[in-house]
Amino acid sequence: MQIWTRRIYDPPGEQDGNRILVDRVWPRGVSKDQAQLQAWHREAAPSTRLRKWFAHDPARWDDFRQRYFIELDAKPDVVAPLIAATRQGRLTLLFGARDTQHNNAVALREYLLLMANRTA
Repeated sequence: MQIWTRRIYDPPGEQDGNRILVDRVWPRGVSKDQAQLQAWHREAAPSTRLRKWFAHDPARWDDFRQRYFIELDAKPDVVAPLIAATRQGRLTLLFGARDTQHNNAVALREYLLLMANRTA
């Protein structure tokens, strides 16, 4: 299973496979043509409340991941298409945050890998 994360502001790469935006809001300054998405799964993003609480503060990263995973556990209908997409080849989760290590796409990647291992 190959799941990658990439900033939506980075140019698309040949190795990206399915490109899915997983932010709740559309990133500023990026057109839909530039993004070259297969889908936009805004429902897979953390709730607005959780996103604002986290505020991309690395000190809150572990708590953010735990709370986000709880939100995702409550939305199996949102997670299922993402897991299915991983079975079709490489999946790239796109995000708009500047921090490439502490963002919802990185946490979602970890969650999807955990879920895939449970169902394997």
